[in-house]
Amino acid sequence: MVRIAWMMKLKPGNEAIYKLKHDEIWPEMLAAMKRDGVRTFSIYRNGLDLFAYMERDSAPDPGTPISDLTWRWWEMMAPYMETNPDFSPVQRPVEEMFNFENR
Repeated sequence: MVRIAWMMKLKPGNEAIYKLKHDEIWPEMLAAMKRDGVRTFSIYRNGLDLFAYMERDSAPDPGTPISDLTWRWWEMMAPYMETNPDFSPVQRPVEEMFNFENR
């Protein structure tokens, strides 16, 4: 299992719509995450800063193209957050400094 975390940023005034979109996440997005081995995925907000945390069975293969479903989600979310020119979210990786598990 791998743990991955990154930061993103909302555009001002879009906190509520960002939350609503995730409250109403497309069922096919959830199915795709399960299919990709995602065990847990959380997004936390502090002001306009977003902190995303994911645990998955294995690291994503960098050679695998982004799915059309993901591109559609990103394009739909682009008005609400900082994105690259192709609508992918600007993601700033964060380094894990400590982990404790009692399983």
